[in-house]
Amino acid sequence: MIPAQDLIERALGLRTVDESMVIVTDAGEASLRWAGNSMTTNGVSTSRSWTVVSVVRGGEGARVGTVSSSSVDPAEIVAVVRASEEAARSARPAEDAMELIPGGGAADGGWDDPPAETGIDVFGGLAGDLADGFDGADRLYGFAHHQLHSTWLGTSTGVRRRFTQPTGSVEVNGKRGDASAWVGAGTRDFADVSIPNLLSQLATRLDWADRTVSLPAGRYETLLPPSAVADLMIYLMWTMEGRGAQEGHTALSRPGGTRVGERLTDIPLTLYSDPAAPGLEYSPFVATASSSETLSVFDNGMTTGRVDWVREGTVNALAYPRHAAREFGAPVAVPGDNLLLTSGSDASIDDMVARTERGLLLTTLWYIREVDPATLLLTGLTRDGVYLVEDGRVTGAVNNFRFNESPLDLLRRVGEAGATETTLPREWKDWFTRTAMPPLRIPDFHMSSVSEAR
Repeated sequence: MIPAQDLIERALGLRTVDESMVIVTDAGEASLRWAGNSMTTNGVSTSRSWTVVSVVRGGEGARVGTVSSSSVDPAEIVAVVRASEEAARSARPAEDAMELIPGGGAADGGWDDPPAETGIDVFGGLAGDLADGFDGADRLYGFAHHQLHSTWLGTSTGVRRRFTQPTGSVEVNGKRGDASAWVGAGTRDFADVSIPNLLSQLATRLDWADRTVSLPAGRYETLLPPSAVADLMIYLMWTMEGRGAQEGHTALSRPGGTRVGERLTDIPLTLYSDPAAPGLEYSPFVATASSSETLSVFDNGMTTGRVDWVREGTVNALAYPRHAAREFGAPVAVPGDNLLLTSGSDASIDDMVARTERGLLLTTLWYIREVDPATLLLTGLTRDGVYLVEDGRVTGAVNNFRFNESPLDLLRRVGEAGATETTLPREWKDWFTRTAMPPLRIPDFHMSSVSEAR
């Protein structure tokens, strides 16, 4: 397998069209799985994916052709480049056409470095601590995963950028009789993951389930933990596209424009993405193989920065590639690969429980689906622990529910927000792991029906 840098230079050197871009990602992955208090499988893999984007310009605008490959045979480079160019020549003019980002005259630091590698040893401390937990009476199941994705971007305008993205997560399910509880954590390298702390949380939740209570559907004062908040806020960010809002297709639309500038709450909530957020860093430049309502191949190589989607309780920004930003007279904003929500509070979820007369404490949400894009109404299920809070303490576990709520409307109704902490979303973990959220108190969270799911 030739180095990614050489692949890019060879592909660019074969260009016969006006412009081209090449993206190469070398991935290393390691995984560890356990069930019933014993390790079951582990493995390590490496792979490569690469894409050639060709641009043909003419009187009718710019046409784009994109071809991707996972081949590691250098002999395939010519065929992929030619296929991309042919696709561009036969394509319709691109609606998002812009001039390409110019090169800065020098490659990113680390451009010439080999791809980062991971291995099963990244789980060394985690596996030892889990082994201690296997000696207990509770049945433990779970999965740990680590990825190192090294991405190189080269363009015919001289852009040479590189970034390595570490992504890790661990999830543990504990079972005791009919009770089930879940804990999880996102991480870059597992050095900051405390398995003893996670197992202690599991044991506490399983203890809470010694008493069970059946409750009907209805609206309940509800404490959403950071993981559940993350899953709801991720969906909100995914829908914050400028064009859709401008054209009246989304919950961020309003007559004559968008909801940018609309105050949602007096609580100083700020929802933002930042490629430099400590511990949650992501690529500081655009590298996309295809265009969408929020990203454009013509923006490849563009530097990204912090975007405050909601600032101090007010809708502040929507996602616009350069072409859409110019069309609508809006600032360019790129969707982030992390998401943080801050409130200015230092209250822990235990503090919030202590201030609750009667309500519910959730663990996680799952099977989240959109019901109505006009209001961003979502439905889904609670999972692995819903607990009853009475007079400032957890008194038992209750049945699961189906919920119907809009994350945008939840921000309008939030009664209290706690301290922000790094968390792992449960539903969207396979696509989005870098989040930091506070717990939220919702005075009337809508549990629309009782669920038999466990």
